[in-house]
Amino acid sequence: MIEAPPALDDPPPHGLTSAEVTARIAAGQTNAVDERTSRTVKEIVQANVFTRFNAILAVLAVAVLTTGRLADALFAGVLVINAVIGIGQEVRAKRTLDKLALLNAPTAAVMRDGSETAVPLGEIVLGDLVVLRSGDEVPADGIVAHRSGLEVNESALTGESDPVEKQEGDSVLSGTIVVAGRGRFQATAVGADAYARKLAAEVKVFKRTRSEIEVSIDVLLRVITWAIVGVTPLLLWSQFRTNDSGDWRDAVTGTVAALVGMVPEGLVLLTSVAFLLAALALTKRQVLVQELPAVEGLARVDVVCLDKTGTLTAGDIVFDALHVVDPALIDEATVTEALGALADAPDPNASLGAIGERFLPTDGWDRDGDVPFSSGRKWSAASFGRRGSWYLGAPEVLLVDGDPLRERVSELAATGRRVLIVQHVDGPLQGEVLPAGRTSATLCTLAEQVRPDAAETLRYFADQGVAIKVISGDNPTTVGAIATQVGLDAGTPVDARTLGDTAEDLAEAVATTTVFGRVSPKQKQAMVRALQDDGHVVAMTGDGVNDALALKDADIGVAMGNGAPATKAAAQLVLLDGQFSRLPNVLAEGRRVIGNIERVASLFISKNTYSFMLILLVSIAGLPYPFAPRHLTLISFVTIGLPAFCLAFAPNTARYRPGFLRRVLSFAIPAGVISSLTIFAAYLAAEIEDLDKHERQTAATIAALCVSLWILAVLARPYNRWKLALIWAMAAIAVAAIAIPFVRDFFELDIPATFLPQALAIGGVGAIGIELVGRFSSRWSDRIPG
Repeated sequence: MIEAPPALDDPPPHGLTSAEVTARIAAGQTNAVDERTSRTVKEIVQANVFTRFNAILAVLAVAVLTTGRLADALFAGVLVINAVIGIGQEVRAKRTLDKLALLNAPTAAVMRDGSETAVPLGEIVLGDLVVLRSGDEVPADGIVAHRSGLEVNESALTGESDPVEKQEGDSVLSGTIVVAGRGRFQATAVGADAYARKLAAEVKVFKRTRSEIEVSIDVLLRVITWAIVGVTPLLLWSQFRTNDSGDWRDAVTGTVAALVGMVPEGLVLLTSVAFLLAALALTKRQVLVQELPAVEGLARVDVVCLDKTGTLTAGDIVFDALHVVDPALIDEATVTEALGALADAPDPNASLGAIGERFLPTDGWDRDGDVPFSSGRKWSAASFGRRGSWYLGAPEVLLVDGDPLRERVSELAATGRRVLIVQHVDGPLQGEVLPAGRTSATLCTLAEQVRPDAAETLRYFADQGVAIKVISGDNPTTVGAIATQVGLDAGTPVDARTLGDTAEDLAEAVATTTVFGRVSPKQKQAMVRALQDDGHVVAMTGDGVNDALALKDADIGVAMGNGAPATKAAAQLVLLDGQFSRLPNVLAEGRRVIGNIERVASLFISKNTYSFMLILLVSIAGLPYPFAPRHLTLISFVTIGLPAFCLAFAPNTARYRPGFLRRVLSFAIPAGVISSLTIFAAYLAAEIEDLDKHERQTAATIAALCVSLWILAVLARPYNRWKLALIWAMAAIAVAAIAIPFVRDFFELDIPATFLPQALAIGGVGAIGIELVGRFSSRWSDRIPG
C-alpha cells in the first residue's frame, strides 16, 4: 500500500507568488536531485587515472625506475597518453551531450503569480500548483486540487496497469503517467523526498540498458586481474632463479616486462571512448542518447515494434471528410456544430485538434460535462445541456455487433484513413459507461501523411534481418493499409481486442503476425514482453503516452522528439527531429561500435594470452623472460596501441551476431597460444645457438612482431586502402626499429645476420598458424552454444 503524501495548506488557485518560490528555493525545497546524464570532470579524471590496471602499471614503473633503466619505463608514458586521450575525449563529448540534454530537458507547467508558466522539472518547489495534461509524467508527489477526467497509470510503482481515476483530494506520485484528462495538484514532496526517488534508492527499481560489451569486458578484466595476482609469485621466483648474471636489475625488468604484457591498458579506454564518440556522432544526426550503452543495444535488436502514428506516418493528422449516416435523423449542420463543440476541449488530442481546425465552435453549445479521451476506452464524450451527450471514438468500440455501418467503416479504413464515429444520446453523461440507445450521426475520416522515408527505412531493416511489428491503437484495416503503402507484407491485420492482454496470451499471435490494430497500452507492453520471452531483443518506437509503458519495458526505447513527455522520459534514445529515417544511422553506429570493439578486444586478449603462456613456458624451462619492458613497448605500439585506436573508430557495416565474448576468446586464445609458442621457439633457438641476452631478446622480438602483425592483418579484414596502409605502415615501423642504428640501439636490439633468417622463418611459421586460426575461429565459435 502506497502512503499518500502529506497535505499542505490549501493551495491558492493562482499558485505561489514569486517571493514564495524564491524563499523555498533558498530553503532547498526544490525538485532537483543529484542525477546526471554524464560524469563530472572530476569523476572523468578519476575514472581514467585511478584504475586498478593503472595502479599496477604505476607500481611496475617505479620498480623499473629503481633499476636506472629509464628506457624500460616507456610503458608508463603509454599510461599517461591513454589517460590524457580518454579524459580529453570524454570531456569533449560530455560538454556536447550535456548541452543537448539541457536544451531538450523536460519541463512542467506550474501556476505562479496567477499565470501558467513552464519550468524545468528541477525548479518545481514545495507547494507549487502543478498542471497535468494527458501524456505528462507526474514530476513530484502531491494532492489533486482540481481535475477533469484525470486518469493516471501507476504501473511503474505498483505494477497495476489499469488507469486510476483521480478525484480532488487524491494523491498522485512522481513517476506515474497521466493517460487521460487534465488537472492540477499541489506538490507536497519534491526531490529526494518523493516516493519514486525513495523507491529507486531503496530497491533500484529502474533498470539501465544492458551492454553485452561492458559485461563481457568486465568478465575479461576480472579474469586477467586474478591471473596477474596468481602468476606474480611464480614469475618472481623463476626470474630470480634463472638470473645467471647476478644482476638483480635483470630479474626485475624481466618480471616487469612479463606483467606489463598481461595488462590490457587501453581496452577499457577504447570501449568507453567508442561509446562516447558514437553518441557524439549521433547528436549530429539529431539523436539524443540518454544512456550510452543504448548505442550498442540497438545493434543487437532483431525486432522493432512500431506505432503507426508519428512513425510510419508524419503524425500530422488532417480532417478528410464527413459521411453523415442519416440526414433525416441528424442533419449535417447539427453534426458540424457538434464536432466544433467536441473539438473545443480544454486539452484536445491529435484527432480532436484536426477536427477543430476544420470545425469552429458555435454559440449555444455550452459544455457541462465531459469524459476525456483514453487509449484504454478509445472514445471521448461531452454533454451540452439540452443538446444531449455526444460521443466520438473508434467505431469498433462504439458500434454494436452486427451494425451495418461496420461494413462502411471497413471500406473507408481500407483506404488508409483513420475512421471515427460520432454518436448522440439524449440526456447527461453516465461517466465512463456507454449508455444504450445511442444514435450514430456521422463517420468522420482523418488522413495521415505517410513519411516519405518510411519505405526506405523499413527496407533497410529487412535487409539487415530485423523483423518489424506494427502495433497501433488505430483500426487494424487502416493500419494494414498504411503498412502496405510503405512496403510491408501486412498479411491479415489482427484486431487486438480479440486477444488477451498478457504475454502468454499474445505469444503465438505476435510471433506470426506483422500488423495489429486496436492495441491497448497494456497489450503493447505485453507484446514486447512476449517477444523478449521468445528470445528476441526488442526496440520499441513511439510518440504517444500509450507507448510509454512498452518503451520502458523494451530493450531499447526510441521516442520521437515531438512525443509526450512520459514517452521521452522512458526512452533511451530520442529522435529530436522526429525523423524515423534516423534509426538506420543509430543501428549502423551500434554495429560499428560492436564490430570494432570486438577487433580491439581480440588484439588485447591475444597479447594477454601469449604473455601469460610465456610466463608458464619460461618458468617450466628455467629461462629468463624473453623481453625487456622496452621491447614490449615497441611491440605493443606497433601491433596494438596505434592500430587499436584506428580500428576502434573506423567505419564498420558488419551485421551483429550474438556471442561477443565467445568469438573474442575463440580467436584470441588460440592465437595467443600460437604466438607464445612461436616467441618461445625463437628465444630457445637463440639460446641453443649460444647467443647473448640482447640477441636472444631480439630474436624473440622479431618473432613477436611477425605473429602480432599477422594477428592485426587477420582482424583488419575485410581490407580497404586505409587498412592496408595501416598494416604496411606498422610493418615499416617494425623494420625501421631493427634496421636504423640509433633506434636499434635505443631498444637494445641486436641479432647476428646469420640468425636473422632463422628468426624470421620461425615468425613466419607462427604467422601461418595465426592465419589458420583466423580462418577457422568463426566456424568454431558458431558451433559453441551461446
